Amino acid sequence: MSRIETLEIRKTIRRRELREMVPLADSTIYEMEQRGEFPRRFALSPRCIVWDLAEVHAWLLARRATPIRRAQHPDVSKRKSRPVKARDRAQQGA
Repeated sequence: MSRIETLEIRKTIRRRELREMVPLADSTIYEMEQRGEFPRRFALSPRCIVWDLAEVHAWLLARRATPIRRAQHPDVSKRKSRPVKARDRAQQGA
C-alpha cells in the first residue's frame, strides 16, 4: 500500500476563504507560518496555494481556548524623543 492511498482527502481553502475565517494580514499569516504558529500552506500548482481546512479550524479552536497575553504598555516617561513632561504642581493640587 503506497503512502498516497493511506492519505485521506480533506477539504482545502484558498487565500480568499482563509481571509474570511482569519482576519489577519497576509504578512502576519506568513510570519506565523514561518514560526510554526499557524498551519502551513501547500501548493496544488505553481499558482494555486491552499490551506487544509481542518488544520485551520483546529488552530482557531486552540486560539479560542488559550488566552493571549497582551503586551505591556510602554513607559512613555523614558522616551528619548518627545518625553512626557511632569505635571505642574498647580494641576496636581486641583
